[in-house]
Amino acid sequence: MHDLPFSPSCENNKDPILNVLRRHFIASGSQPRTVLEIAGGTGQHAVYFAQHFPHLHWQSTDLSSNVATLNLRINAAALENLPAARVLDVTQQDWQIGAVDFMFTANSLHIMPFSAVTEFFRKAVPVLKSAGCLFVYGPFKYQGEFTSPSNAEFDLWLKDRHPLSGVRDFEALNALALDAGLSFIEDNAMPANNQLLVWEKR
Repeated sequence: MHDLPFSPSCENNKDPILNVLRRHFIASGSQPRTVLEIAGGTGQHAVYFAQHFPHLHWQSTDLSSNVATLNLRINAAALENLPAARVLDVTQQDWQIGAVDFMFTANSLHIMPFSAVTEFFRKAVPVLKSAGCLFVYGPFKYQGEFTSPSNAEFDLWLKDRHPLSGVRDFEALNALALDAGLSFIEDNAMPANNQLLVWEKR
């Protein structure tokens, strides 16, 4: 599968993310559960996590421009609990997704404009079941401050590519989450000055 799309960062962060997901997924019991992944990218996370949690139905999604690329890896994996990725834009009126137990996204909120981030939280909550968890991986600022010089440089690079992108403030995200009906429960340190934030639906 050497010709499949590949992200070094996904390879480096998959095990630390797995350790956090395992705590929550195992605590939820062995009954079949559903996970909705937003912005599946290369599909590395979807395949790796679906392999480790065979009782989970992992539904990956991405923008229409990337779904074909995402499905290259998903189709090659041929896992029963990992169907083909679906098209989903967080700003679309109806996500056309049934209720899910968990939602996961990595390295997406700093790419989309903040208006889309707002839509993400507003539309994610109705899809989540009661007590369902939302996992968000990426770099974040705290009280307006970057956690490292590299994240500050990354923010400049993002804004140079698209002025409406950029490393997001945790406090701004948490305010959106609270307004939508989520409670913040965890902030997990991750490789390369990233975090894995976890919210739970009230």
